[in-house]
Amino acid sequence: MFSILRPYIFSLDPEVAHDLAIKSLKANFLPKSFFDVNGEEILEVDLFNKRLPNPIGLAAGFDKSAEVYNSLFKFGFGFIEVGTVTPKRQLGNPKPRIFRLEKDKALINRLGFNNQGSETVSRRISGNQPNGYLGINIGPNKDTKNKLDDYLICLSNLFKHAGYITINISSPNTEGLRSFHNDEQMDKLLSELNKLKKEKKIGTPIAIKLSPDISDEEINSIVTLVSKHHIQGIIVSNTTDGNRENLSDIKKMEAGGLSGQPLKDISTNLIKKFYRLTGGKIKIIGVGGVDSGKSAFEKITAGANAVQLYTGMVYKGPGIVKDIKKELITILKKENLKNISDAVGINA
Repeated sequence: MFSILRPYIFSLDPEVAHDLAIKSLKANFLPKSFFDVNGEEILEVDLFNKRLPNPIGLAAGFDKSAEVYNSLFKFGFGFIEVGTVTPKRQLGNPKPRIFRLEKDKALINRLGFNNQGSETVSRRISGNQPNGYLGINIGPNKDTKNKLDDYLICLSNLFKHAGYITINISSPNTEGLRSFHNDEQMDKLLSELNKLKKEKKIGTPIAIKLSPDISDEEINSIVTLVSKHHIQGIIVSNTTDGNRENLSDIKKMEAGGLSGQPLKDISTNLIKKFYRLTGGKIKIIGVGGVDSGKSAFEKITAGANAVQLYTGMVYKGPGIVKDIKKELITILKKENLKNISDAVGINA
């Protein structure tokens, strides 16, 4: 079906196509059974003390304002992450701001956290209970005077509706955001988040979404701080604002974050480093270039407990989740592994 529609979809501006997809998903017409996979039990995983049907998640950025997550669960995702959500409604950066790099199976975006705001998202989820494990990705407004306070506002507004909360400190499209990778700023951020969790008796797990553009020294510092503050997970990684040298598409120098195939090996190598340093004690969600069972398995064997995708679905359509799960089942049987969790970190 998608292969027939793809030429038309790709003739549209990427953001127009995305908005059309959201409108279509609101109709919620596809039956869940269409995406069922036999033998999926072998893919069950534990993530933040929650048993999930499989380790394939949808990354933040697709359902920015939590409008269609229950329709997306029908595609067979084990979990879905909505957002990035900011305290107040935000329009984002000027258009055009999404670019397909078809020759490279990649996207560049400079959206700038366009979303309807934390209070709207809170009301929406409250009135439409998720049919699966839902993460909420949060970040600061562009015009805020205090980014740290914005994280606290979002956590306070949204924790009751989330299976886990992702602290996005890594988008390249919000000025100054990646400064939270700095020792002092990350220490203060994590300390204040934990202080709020204690005050409000928040038990919701927290994950930090990291940049791929970090040094070994920064990796060591991040592991120390994540361990110190008992953060439950890290997401590796967000888009990269570099690594354009080997791309073929003429749009490769557009400003913004690069996702898809060019990020695959970069993020996988980072996962290995984090897994070795944490000894597997902190949950890792691997993101970047996941578009097949093979690429998902590579990230899991590198140390990821689960994976997320977005760009892969843009290029291959919603059937990608079913295809990945079927291929993973085949790989596990070939490798004589009883469960996908047995593969975590075996190639780290």
